[in-house]
Amino acid sequence: MMEGLKILGLGSAIPSKRVHNDDLAKLVDTSDEWIFPRTGIHERRFCEKDESAGTLALKAAKEAVADAGLKGEDIGVIVVATMSPDFSTPSLAAIVAKELGTKEDVPVLDLNAACSGFVYGLEVARGLLLSTNKDYALVVGTEQLSRLLKIEDRTTSVIFGDGAGAAVVKRDAKALYASYLGSKGDYSIMAPGIYTGAFDGFYEDGTENQEKLGEGVSAGKHEKLDHLVMDGKGVFLFAIDIVPHCIEKVLEKTGDSLETVQHVVCHQANSRIIRNVVRHMKADPKKFFENMEYFGNTSGASIPMALKDMQEKGLLHSGDKLVLVGFGSGLTYASAEIQYEKA
Repeated sequence: MMEGLKILGLGSAIPSKRVHNDDLAKLVDTSDEWIFPRTGIHERRFCEKDESAGTLALKAAKEAVADAGLKGEDIGVIVVATMSPDFSTPSLAAIVAKELGTKEDVPVLDLNAACSGFVYGLEVARGLLLSTNKDYALVVGTEQLSRLLKIEDRTTSVIFGDGAGAAVVKRDAKALYASYLGSKGDYSIMAPGIYTGAFDGFYEDGTENQEKLGEGVSAGKHEKLDHLVMDGKGVFLFAIDIVPHCIEKVLEKTGDSLETVQHVVCHQANSRIIRNVVRHMKADPKKFFENMEYFGNTSGASIPMALKDMQEKGLLHSGDKLVLVGFGSGLTYASAEIQYEKA
């Protein structure tokens, strides 16, 4: 096994606006009876005007640092996983570092691996800790996906929500740790960024350019990409195949099994995905935590938000072995086995 990490502190932040399925039913042709059986989601949170991925990230970060018994000046690396940052630049990681009062020689960066971002962030943070010979890293997952949604598009508007989660990890040569990361280039989930016209499908003179009509969910569309779009069926099939694979691969590296780990924390995309994985692996469903019922799919924030929720519910105990599994747009996938140690 590689030189590892252990989780010392956790934090989370959720916006104040609660959006129940019944609220969405007033805006689009849907209902709680339609949404919940298909997703496991009853409600989600959306940011108000004074909230954003950045404000949520900072709140979660401060809570995690305090929970670890540390101060901002103790943090040696900051990685923020997000697909919906407040700005293209400066990075949210740089703003978090400033507000926490970290030292100037601390490497900070945002990364976008979508719903796999937090687990990717752990591995990036581990590498930076090793290269800089520092001890503590802060890894944050934060999203304001509501600003990427078009409420009329119920393939996405009923699923996604806003939120942030954070973890402080410590470099430890003896710590149990392994990771498995990968990607499969695909256009099943797409969201707009700084608009380049890449998917307009027209030349400047207005004539059609077939080569620019895109692939996946963008195929054949002439309008610019102005909101998050997703091939739900394709992503579901990808997820139920890749999640067991990710779990098996990381357990191979540590020599553990589903019987010897205490918790499996998957990206909280859809309850049906997790239930399918549990059946496929003949696993104990009690080991697979779920909280998407109250927060929806928060992409890169969902795993650390779930961990904090577990901590607050008294489900995490010092020494617990955790398998974390992310999967999402890219298509990306990632898993890690790591231990929780209460500071």
